[in-house]
Amino acid sequence: MSATAIAFSPDRRADVHVALWLTYITLGWMTIEGAASLLLGWASQSLLLEAFGIDSLVELFSAGVLLWRLKVEASGLANEMRVEAVERRAARWVGYSLYALVAYVIFNSAYGLFVVERVTDTHESAWGIVIGLIAKVGMPILAGYKLRVAARLNSRALRADAMEAITCGYLSIVLIAGLAATRLFGWWWLDSVAALALIPFLVKEARAAIRGECDCC
Repeated sequence: MSATAIAFSPDRRADVHVALWLTYITLGWMTIEGAASLLLGWASQSLLLEAFGIDSLVELFSAGVLLWRLKVEASGLANEMRVEAVERRAARWVGYSLYALVAYVIFNSAYGLFVVERVTDTHESAWGIVIGLIAKVGMPILAGYKLRVAARLNSRALRADAMEAITCGYLSIVLIAGLAATRLFGWWWLDSVAALALIPFLVKEARAAIRGECDCC
C-alpha cells in the first residue's frame, strides 16, 4: 500500500458516504437531544437529565471527531498512518471526556444526596421521559446501521462511535425509570441514586476507548 494514499474501491467509497450521512444524522440528533436534556435538567433540578445531556455532548464530540476522520478518507488524500493516528487520537479524546462525565455524575450525586437536597420538578421532568423514549427507540437503530458499515470499512472509530449510540440507548432506560419513579412516588433521592447507575457503562466505555479496544458484540 502506498504511503501517500489509499486506493478506494467503489463499494468502499459508497460505505464512506453512508458513514458520513450517519455521522451528520448523529450530529443533528445529539445537538437537539443534548440541548433539550440540559435545559430541562437545569429547569427541573434533575441530575439524570443533566447527565444524559452531557453524555449527548460527549457523543456530539465523538461524532465531530469521526466526521474529521471520515472526511480525511473521503478526500482521497488519506494514507494508512494518518487514518490510524486520527482514530487513536479520537478514541483517547472520547475516553477522557467520558471519565470527566463520570466525575461530574459522582460529584453531583453526592452533592444532591448529602449536601443540598435536590427536589426534582416532576412536571418539567415529564418531558425528559419523552426524550428518553425517543432515544430508546432511535439509538439502537442508528447504532445497528453504524456497526454494519463499520464492519465493511473495518473502522475502529466508527465501531466505537456506534457503541456510544448503544450506550445512549441503555442510559435512556435508566433515565426513563428514574424520572418515572420520581414522578410517581416523589422519591427525591432516587434521581441522584439512579444517576450512579450510569457509572459502570461510562467507565467501561472510557477504558475501552483509551485502550483502543472495541467490544461490539
